[in-house]
Amino acid sequence: MPNYDFVCQKCQKKFVKFLTYSEYGNKPVDCPHCGSDEVTRRISRIRIARSENSRQESFESFSNPESMTQMEENPQALGRMMRKMSGELGEEIEPEFNEVIDRLEKGQSPDEIEKDLPDYAGGFASDEDATME
Repeated sequence: MPNYDFVCQKCQKKFVKFLTYSEYGNKPVDCPHCGSDEVTRRISRIRIARSENSRQESFESFSNPESMTQMEENPQALGRMMRKMSGELGEEIEPEFNEVIDRLEKGQSPDEIEKDLPDYAGGFASDEDATME
C-alpha cells in the first residue's frame, strides 16, 4: 500500500499521505498543515540503484584538490559541482538551495549570495543550534 506525495496549493507545503489503492482518487486528501483541500499530487523522483563502485567514481572528481581550487575561484564551477553532487545523491533540491546554485552558475560570488540571502544562511545555523541542545 503506497504513500503518495502531495503539495498544498494554499500553503505550498509538501506532505506524504498513505492511501490504499482503492482510496486513491476516491478519498479526499486535505493538507495536514493548513487543512486545505487544494492539494496536487507530486510525482516522486525515480531512483536508480547504482553500485558502490559507480558512486565512488562519481565522487572522486569532487575530492580532487585541483578541482576544489578551481571551484574556489570560479562560482560557476562550484554551482555545476553542487548541482551534479545533488543529482548523484538523488536528493530533491530545496527551492532556496536551488536559487543559490542558480546564482553560482550565473557567476555570482558566494559572498554576494550570502549578503542577498542572509535569512537562508542564518536558518541553518539556528536549526543546528536547536538540534545540538
